[in-house]
Amino acid sequence: MKRLLLVLAAALSVAAASAEPAQLAPMASFRNCTALHRVYPHGVGKYGARDHTSGTPVTNFRRSNKLYLQNRGLDRDRDGIACEKR
Repeated sequence: MKRLLLVLAAALSVAAASAEPAQLAPMASFRNCTALHRVYPHGVGKYGARDHTSGTPVTNFRRSNKLYLQNRGLDRDRDGIACEKR
């Protein structure tokens, strides 16, 4: 049993090390949009959010209600997408 737990722990640490940064930090709070763009290049938003723009709307942002709530202070236009970027 102890050996099985050690094998499982090793497998989990390998899986975490090979995961993308976006998967490792689902609840991250960022200081500003520059820091957020390093991990999420097109911003983060709530499910169902729509970009308020007169041009082509941003649709390729990361959708996560929890992540958006951690960073909603970075959503200047209050459209449900923080730091949207084409």
